[in-house]
Amino acid sequence: MKKRMMGIILSAALAATTLAVPAAVHAEAEGGAEEAYQVGFIVGSREHVFYNLIESAIKEKCEELGIEALCYDGELDANIQSNHIENLVAMKVDAIALATVDAAGVGPAIKAADAAGIPVFTFDSGCDTVDCIVSHVGTDNVKGGELGAEVVQDLLGEEGGKVGFIGNPASAACLDRENGFLTTMEKVDNIEVEFNGNYQGDANVAASLVQDWLTADPELDAIFCAGDPAASGALASIKSAGASTLIIGYDGNPEAIDAIYAKDGDGKWWVSEISQNPPLIGSTIVEQIHKYLTEGKVDAEQIPIDPYIIDYDYIVEEGLK
Repeated sequence: MKKRMMGIILSAALAATTLAVPAAVHAEAEGGAEEAYQVGFIVGSREHVFYNLIESAIKEKCEELGIEALCYDGELDANIQSNHIENLVAMKVDAIALATVDAAGVGPAIKAADAAGIPVFTFDSGCDTVDCIVSHVGTDNVKGGELGAEVVQDLLGEEGGKVGFIGNPASAACLDRENGFLTTMEKVDNIEVEFNGNYQGDANVAASLVQDWLTADPELDAIFCAGDPAASGALASIKSAGASTLIIGYDGNPEAIDAIYAKDGDGKWWVSEISQNPPLIGSTIVEQIHKYLTEGKVDAEQIPIDPYIIDYDYIVEEGLK
């Protein structure tokens, strides 16, 4: 994998952040072998390829490090995630890690886990409503939103035009993407952000939003989507309407690469992508949990992973297809 796809930017110049040694650090079992750790992981939704890629990396790294991984589907529902956390607390697992789908909604369950002495980590989407998260690993989503704005400007050029944004404000990660995008676009004089919609993590909702937008303005030039499911929904409605609206997605899932590569097909609309690195997110969160349980410290409280731009030329140059 290319170096720029694997780069992690650690805060404080890679200085280790030392925390109190967790009570969960296990004593050596009889015979000198270390007792296995049991850790609960809650992904955002197994309906999303992105989270499946993270989960696969989590399981692979846990097997490598001798951790028993208990993986659950959050189903894009804070109540379901909270129930999973409560069950994991009752099981007295050594740590919990989750991708929050609603930071406010899941916050009380996270606090309860922390009060029970179970360290909580987040990945992909954090939780800013509590102050007990040991470490967060995820894409630098503000930068990702800024990159999305740069791509829009490059695509529309000096002529400019009108764009829409599809986000999901319940997700901290998507909200960061939105803030990065809109803050950058505010500085641009020749491009107007005409529509801003919440797709709730559902491609069908995104399709409905875009259908309504194109009815109101068939000349919409581009749409920046805060997730690939939104881009898939947008693509369906754009094709159905016979519009020429361009799509910039976010995630870097295989479906996006396939679409962009098909220049005479879906690539006529889905032209670019802000890509994350889900395998690296999954493996890194496991590494941080293992380091905390064995050493009582993590590398940093925030471990951002750089996003990057994928377009047709990048796919060809990197041999992705």
